[in-house]
Amino acid sequence: MSPLQILSLLLALSTALNIAITASLLARRTGASVPQAMLTGAGAAATSLGIYFTAVAAYT
Repeated sequence: MSPLQILSLLLALSTALNIAITASLLARRTGASVPQAMLTGAGAAATSLGIYFTAVAAYT
């Protein structure tokens, strides 16, 4: 992998982590239990990474 690809992957992981934390906090604030909030955050992170990898696959 080139340095540019590694940095791009790290940026995607950082973005996914920020999305997961935000979704978890929002779910928790709206009344979801902790496990439900964690699952919501994990789903949001998986969705954002899936969109990223789909875009990369379509580009290459």
